[in-house]
Amino acid sequence: MRIRRTLAAVIATAALAGVGLTGVTAATAQGAPSVVTPSECKQGGGTPDLAENLCKGGTYDGQQVD
Repeated sequence: MRIRRTLAAVIATAALAGVGLTGVTAATAQGAPSVVTPSECKQGGGTPDLAENLCKGGTYDGQQVD
């Protein structure tokens, strides 16, 4: 009985660790660059606002335009 509980705890811990690592990897892969060019902003569906150096709308909304 004790072995079953220990084995279940080990499996649960491994499963939760795997979910945590997958979440970190997915978040990193989806991160947008912090600085985009005006053409990248347009390609992402946004409008570069050169007065404020920001991309407005689209994929890079709120990112700095350089």
